[in-house]
Amino acid sequence: MPEAAFAPTAPTAPRATIGDSEFDRDTALTLREPGVYDIDLSAGWTIISAVNGGYLLAVLGRALADALPHSDPFTISAHYLTASQPGPAVVRTDVVRTGRTLSTGQASLFQFDEQGREVERIRVLASYGDLDALPDDVRTTARPPAFPPMEHCFGPEDTASDVRPPSGGAPVDGSSAIADRLMLKLDPSTLGWALGQPSGKGEMRAWFGLADGRDADPLSLLLAVDALPPTAFEIGISGWVPTVELTVHIRCHPAPGPLRVSITTRNLAGGFLEEDAEVWDSADRLVAQSRQLARVRLA
Repeated sequence: MPEAAFAPTAPTAPRATIGDSEFDRDTALTLREPGVYDIDLSAGWTIISAVNGGYLLAVLGRALADALPHSDPFTISAHYLTASQPGPAVVRTDVVRTGRTLSTGQASLFQFDEQGREVERIRVLASYGDLDALPDDVRTTARPPAFPPMEHCFGPEDTASDVRPPSGGAPVDGSSAIADRLMLKLDPSTLGWALGQPSGKGEMRAWFGLADGRDADPLSLLLAVDALPPTAFEIGISGWVPTVELTVHIRCHPAPGPLRVSITTRNLAGGFLEEDAEVWDSADRLVAQSRQLARVRLA
């Protein structure tokens, strides 16, 4: 592929604010009765034909923020039971425990199949608190990921699709919907898969933001940890990599500006791999961490 095909492009969408962006509108829920919410899952956050797991986690995270006395997710663990589709859904929440500094709740998202039967898509258990009340003491050996500045990284528009398989084949229909709503600039050293030359290292790194310019907050961090192309691509494995379980830890409110996301896989066995993600803000703070277990289809 010619080098010119990878020329970086700057986002041109007008800048949105928190509470007034497509992400906020598409994660907004309507309270039907205490603990029960209705939502129409947007097709704008699909990957291939299913709704992205990070977007779903943000939807459930918003419902729990409304249901619990604390508004900030500290830790949230999700089990993805069946693939969600765009369209109507119901979220049911349950308050497990409330305390002075932490509250715990669970939530499930349901849709209906062709026979009109209710199907549970995703179930989460989460603890919420007040991130602004946390002490400033930080003792860490973690360091921000080192990769090129944004102008030297490349977005899905430069690589044809964020789900193009490592063989270099044609993108799958419908696969670009979520990419249109994100500002992703991928580290060139993790882009071998886009040229049919995966490195085999199981690493993916990118600058991340929302395409409309909205700054990050704890809810959008739930999206950020699951928005990059799968590390399986760089291992040399093509196809859909569905999430089985995803746990996210939110460490603090992110500073304004683009985020840096680094994801690594160290072990693939029995058709399952882990993805460990770190999210760093513009102030060089580790603002979110996650681990997920995902399935891969081996030839």
